[in-house]
Amino acid sequence: MNNEIPTTISKEEIAGLELESFPGEIVIIDTLADCEKAVRYLQRQKLLGFDTETRPSFKKGKSNKVALLQLSTQKSCFLFRLNMIGFPESLLNLLKNEKILKVGLSLRDDFGMLRKIAPIEPAGFVDIQTYIKQFNIQELSLQKIYALLFHKKISKSQRLSNWEAETLNDGQKRYAATDAWACILIYNKLKKMKPQV
Repeated sequence: MNNEIPTTISKEEIAGLELESFPGEIVIIDTLADCEKAVRYLQRQKLLGFDTETRPSFKKGKSNKVALLQLSTQKSCFLFRLNMIGFPESLLNLLKNEKILKVGLSLRDDFGMLRKIAPIEPAGFVDIQTYIKQFNIQELSLQKIYALLFHKKISKSQRLSNWEAETLNDGQKRYAATDAWACILIYNKLKKMKPQV
């Protein structure tokens, strides 16, 4: 596959792009029973997109715990509401299963935040920010990397919304699912390309 992609993109260029949105099924996991069922399904997958969301804190020195953990396949995205179910053992085991490739962005930050809830030992993860270096891509944000590769933009409008809300609205669900799913698409596209370095 030809590698004719630019290495950077401006906010102005992104603004003119068509909006991308996860087209598949979004499954909310807010009970332990739902969690066990979802994990059983996810344990059978070979590749998952991964992300987390945390309610923003607007007070200096105060941070909230991760409220949502997203795991996506190509067709379905599972939104684990950690603020409601805690961090079940089955989910911890899934994150340390090295046989399942899990792709995310800026993983060190996510893992650091998750360790405030439970002693996670992640394995089988690929960080897109590290992976893209071999393609000379200079951008580090998911939105910019996605725009470079697919010429579409991912909305960031829900990023600072309340992820601990009793019920997540459709915009939040779509945003959270799109971020995790986009990691799979980026990884699969890069895998077909020839490294530049």
